Amino acid sequence: MEKKRCRWVPEDDPVYLKYHDEEWGRPLHDDGKLYEMLLLEFFQAGLSWRLLLSKRENFRKAFDGFDPAKVAAYGEEKVASLMSDTGIVRNKAKILAAISNSKLFLDLQKEFGSFDAYIWHFTKGKTIREDITVTLDALSDEVSKDLKKRGLRFAGTVTVFSYLQAIGIINSHDPGCFVFAELERGAEV
Repeated sequence: MEKKRCRWVPEDDPVYLKYHDEEWGRPLHDDGKLYEMLLLEFFQAGLSWRLLLSKRENFRKAFDGFDPAKVAAYGEEKVASLMSDTGIVRNKAKILAAISNSKLFLDLQKEFGSFDAYIWHFTKGKTIREDITVTLDALSDEVSKDLKKRGLRFAGTVTVFSYLQAIGIINSHDPGCFVFAELERGAEV
């Protein structure tokens, strides 16, 4: 029997299928993965998520395995190298934001003990349900406002909403989707 998925998932795209089935909307608590998704979401702003998924491994190599301490230390030479890397999104404003955002990510880890503790404190550790047709809500407004106040760039409410969906704070899976059913059952995800 074929798995029922969210209506937005292109069934003929194995990269999207894998992302939906194994990652999107599943509660994430590992700071390394939370950082990776944050960096990718900020680069995705204004672009398609499919483009970022196709370049994900290139981003991983270019950004030192998504190590926030290494990215936070990048200087002009590394920025020039990234700007010449055709395997990633070559947008200088986003590259510079990735560096400054990485410093702030590390600051949040210090302040809260982990980025996980920071990002999940907005919902007291709970996943909330939101319809897939929504692109922002009061929660994304609150998180975006707090991130911007701290100096994060490319942290608009729509981008933050997408991030919260990706890391499972917001569950936007279709009710008929097999992942929705797993999450509702409280299965290990």
